[in-house]
Amino acid sequence: MSFVVIYDANVLYGNTLRDLLIRLAMTGRLQAKWTSRILDEMQRNLAVNRPDIPEEKLGKLRLLMNSAVRDCLVEGYEPLIEGLKLPDPDDRHVLAAAIKVGAQVIVTSNLRDFPSEHLAPWEIEAKSPDDFVLDQIDLDGRVVWACVQQIADSRVNPPEAVDDVLDTLEKAGLVESVAALRAG
Repeated sequence: MSFVVIYDANVLYGNTLRDLLIRLAMTGRLQAKWTSRILDEMQRNLAVNRPDIPEEKLGKLRLLMNSAVRDCLVEGYEPLIEGLKLPDPDDRHVLAAAIKVGAQVIVTSNLRDFPSEHLAPWEIEAKSPDDFVLDQIDLDGRVVWACVQQIADSRVNPPEAVDDVLDTLEKAGLVESVAALRAG
């Protein structure tokens, strides 16, 4: 059985963190999942906070994400939503999707919205992006380092070095992960 994770909208919002999480999924070491509703939330927040990004570019981002990670879209989870309890009822769709696909982890920046007592019955754990990436480094730091290098190599306008990517990830909250990569 593969390791299945749900990426919440808030971890898919920032460009560099999203890029890293998708590249980790593309390695085949884990199966990343999300729903159209999660992508709607990400896209809606980007449209509000980044009006400089044209709507068609946001649509293209969504298509690229869905084509980059095989079998990423979760469907048919909606009937589970009503029976779930979370501090914020608007987050129940994320838990429902995780239950539907048998995910072990929900990667989210809003840990307080996914308390362990509500996730435990389904053997699901909520992890911050920093803890999740740190786990990936513990499994094989070379794979994570290669993903960071790929991001740096893909940034040509303007060009970025690995240190620039690490700085951006650190600003996005991956403090311990970046420290581990720099020490590694």
